[in-house]
Order: sequence, then C-alpha cells, then structure tokens
Amino acid sequence: MEAGPAPEARPLMDEQTFLDNFSHLNCPRKTYLCYEVELLVGENSIPLDEYKDFLHNESSYRRWERRHAELIFLDRMASWNLDTELRYRVTCFISWSPCPECADELVKFLTKNRHVNLRIFAARIYERFPGYEEGLRALNAAGASVAMMTFQEFQYCWNNFVDHQQDEDESFSPWDNLVVRSEELSQRLVGILQNQED
Repeated sequence: MEAGPAPEARPLMDEQTFLDNFSHLNCPRKTYLCYEVELLVGENSIPLDEYKDFLHNESSYRRWERRHAELIFLDRMASWNLDTELRYRVTCFISWSPCPECADELVKFLTKNRHVNLRIFAARIYERFPGYEEGLRALNAAGASVAMMTFQEFQYCWNNFVDHQQDEDESFSPWDNLVVRSEELSQRLVGILQNQED
C-alpha cells in the first residue's frame, strides 16, 4: 500500500515575535492568542493536535475593520463543529486579556456551548477601555477560568508554540522581573474578579 503524504507540520511562532508580544517589558499593539483543545473523557484528557495553533488580531488602515484575536478564534472554533455530545477543554494563552466586547462574545459562546470548558491565561491586563473589569468578571461568572500567565505558562508556550527547534535543548529564559510582575498581575486580577477596587 502506498503511503499518503506526510502530515504538514504545524506552524510555530518566531522566537522574537513571542518575546515582543508576551514579555511584560513591552507594550505591543498586537494581540497574539495561542490555543489548544483537549477531549475530556472521564478524568482524562486527550490532546487534539489538529486544534492547536496560534493567531493574532487583524487590522487595516480602516479603524472599523479591526478584528480582535478572540473574535477570529471564535470564528475558527465554530468551523470545527465540535460534537455537542462530547466535552472539550479549550485553553488560550493570550498576550492581552479580553477587552469588554470580546469578553461579552466569549460569554455568549460559553452560554451556547456548555460542552466547552474555557481556560484563559493572559500575559497582561487590557485596561484601555472602560468596563474591562466587568468583562473579566462576566467571563469568570460564565464558567471560564481566567488567570494571569506565570513562569509555568510562559515556559509551556515557549515549548509548544515557539520555533526554537534549531536548538532543541534551548530552554525558556525568563525576562527581568517575570515572576514578580506575574505575581503582581495575578493579585490584581484576583481583586478584579472579587469586585474590589484597584
């Protein structure tokens, strides 16, 4: 029997792109979102590698044509037609937490898709628009797990979404104050989710 074509390798993010967009030392204009999906079977989870990738927001010179990464991701997820009789865990690692409008769309998605468990790990809190706190609280109330990325999540993304294959032994090197800044952001997020004033 003749072998079929080899499966295409999943694209990986360039090292510098990851560092520029996920590091606390920068304030990028783009939002990157890395995602993976697992099938939940009893107490076990089975990774579904065909649903593991990354994307970023799209923008044009026309302000009204911008599309946030979360909305692109929701469109992509809808195209998968995940079986509603099965349970899935979707994990997103995102360079900025969702804005109020994206949080609202994610809440709508979770309300209609009870078979999907959503976990969001954000590198930083997106505070640009009023209402971001309410958006994060609404996501949490809708059942999403919302947390800040810690060293563990940054390292996981580095190992699973970043192209550093030229040196497979190259481990993730944290930037200055990564642990301290992640802890500060985690404390702040806890306060937001508990409806405390900053």
